[in-house]
Amino acid sequence: MVSRSGYIIRRVKVGVLTAGGDCPGLNAVIRAVTRRCLNGGHEVIGLRRGYLGLADRLYIPLDMRAVSGILPLGGTILSTSSFDPFREPKGVERVEATVAEDGFDAVVAIGGEHTMSITRRLWDEHQVPVVGVPKTIDNDVPRTDYTFGFDTAVQIASDAIDRLHTTAQSHDRVMVIEVMGRNTGWIAVFSGIAGGADAILIPELELTVEEICDAINTRHERGKDFSIVVVAEGAALAFASGEKRQVRASNETDHYGYPRLGGIGQALAKEIEGRTGFETRVTTLGHIQRGGTPTATDRVLATRYGVKAAELIEEGRFGEMTALHGQEMSSVPLHEVTGLKRVDLGYMRLAATFFG
Repeated sequence: MVSRSGYIIRRVKVGVLTAGGDCPGLNAVIRAVTRRCLNGGHEVIGLRRGYLGLADRLYIPLDMRAVSGILPLGGTILSTSSFDPFREPKGVERVEATVAEDGFDAVVAIGGEHTMSITRRLWDEHQVPVVGVPKTIDNDVPRTDYTFGFDTAVQIASDAIDRLHTTAQSHDRVMVIEVMGRNTGWIAVFSGIAGGADAILIPELELTVEEICDAINTRHERGKDFSIVVVAEGAALAFASGEKRQVRASNETDHYGYPRLGGIGQALAKEIEGRTGFETRVTTLGHIQRGGTPTATDRVLATRYGVKAAELIEEGRFGEMTALHGQEMSSVPLHEVTGLKRVDLGYMRLAATFFG
């Protein structure tokens, strides 16, 4: 078989998995990887429930019929989980055995920063032939400009803010909108700017309760009887005294010990109402931001990511992650994909122009 660039390629068996949280655009990537690989004469196998599907051999053959009609669908036809083979008994050994015994020549791992760290280790430490595709509504995977799913989440949050504007204005209320963002505030900042928020709280920048209340009071003094406050779930509740605390939905943790965040919207609203005397209400968008059909922008971006992943496989370039740089789709070594991509605080300076 001769590739489009003229070099000889062999037929390969490709596994595809989606790991971590669900995200609009996952099915578009699955479709793109599958169609591009099938066009090249390759075999494609869906691995169900993330890396668990590779460890326990949970397979779905992916052919033209399997991926037909899935481009606009939210969620993932492969299901997902946060299974980490490095944290499970003989997890890595099971993954290696599956790859070797079932003849996988490549694995496309679609996931967020945690999935990319697993994928990186499988390549660096065990030479499992992997290619990473970054996904997250939080847009916090480093070394790529934007991840698919982010645009959809921002659009959903912006639509919600637009709707809350009308009821806030009708009732002369302060409306607090809690959006997703465990470690970064990309959704909060972008939806806050797009929705005309009067204050935005994010994990990257400490904004005290007193500063927020001052901005709200200033608005009322110039005749604005309502305010919109957007807060990321992972932001800290901070005070001028120096006190700072992270609000959790409960004392429970997930399977791997991560805290369950949520509730800062309620805590902040209580503080605002108590300090300003203005009636304050809360809306928590939660998983609504991750569900439903992806925007056109995310469908196109996810398709580009998927096709690029298939091209990397044909070129034998394993241990890399597909990446968007400007308008160009490229790739970066997985060993460079570490940590989190924090919000450019220039966006917060832009947003602050309209506070108060």
